[in-house]
Amino acid sequence: MTTPEANWKVGTLARATGMSVRALHYYDEIGLLRPSGRSDAGHRLYDAADVARLYRVSLLRRLGFPLDQIGAVLDDPEWQLGPAIDRHLTEVQRRAAITASLVSRLATMSLALARQANPSPEQLFATLEEMTMLDNTGIRGTTGLLVYDDLPAAHEYLTRVFGLTAGPLERGPDGTAVHGEVRAGDQVIWLHPAGPGYRSPRSLGGVTSMTVVSVEDADAHFARSRAAGAAILKEPVDQPYGVREYGARDLEGQLWYFQSPLD
Repeated sequence: MTTPEANWKVGTLARATGMSVRALHYYDEIGLLRPSGRSDAGHRLYDAADVARLYRVSLLRRLGFPLDQIGAVLDDPEWQLGPAIDRHLTEVQRRAAITASLVSRLATMSLALARQANPSPEQLFATLEEMTMLDNTGIRGTTGLLVYDDLPAAHEYLTRVFGLTAGPLERGPDGTAVHGEVRAGDQVIWLHPAGPGYRSPRSLGGVTSMTVVSVEDADAHFARSRAAGAAILKEPVDQPYGVREYGARDLEGQLWYFQSPLD
């Protein structure tokens, strides 16, 4: 059993939980999970209470809460760990029941096919529904990375013109920006400085990728971006793949598309 005096350095905690050190650093920066102590060398030290809080953070993220709301939920004196674990248990039991039902259904369909009897549409509908409910490959999300010659300028532009949420802008000992982050909803986009092996579209003279962001209203977002000085490539248009979208380039030529679903 873990004793209350146990402490974990950030790297140890990251390995034990499957999280990245950068994510834990970011949680510290935004006040979501501050380590309870520091070593003599200044390293972050997390105790058992910090681990319990990290579990709560991870659970709330899984339930769909954005980071800027999780802190308020955790600081609510009415929010307790016990009921949260009970809800988590209920959800896991629900998924286990769906899995058991899907196993039984697939076994029945397999026997029917062995007798050269095709599954009925109703069986296929039920199977598809359960597959959708269990559609989880273990992948939690994605983090994009964009390269810029001028990280601070790009950080300011993306938040001011496109309305992305500003994340941290980290600087090295000499004051040079070495890493930046912005967020589109819950998705994080890293900003990386140009250097050996990393080139911005402006220096390359072209792009090799694009970033697509989902917004509530493509027309409203387009009007905001254009008013803020965005370099518009294509005004909002309905696409045959079910979205309305527009395109723009940022200050160093990165290609962006903003889209909302068609009604």
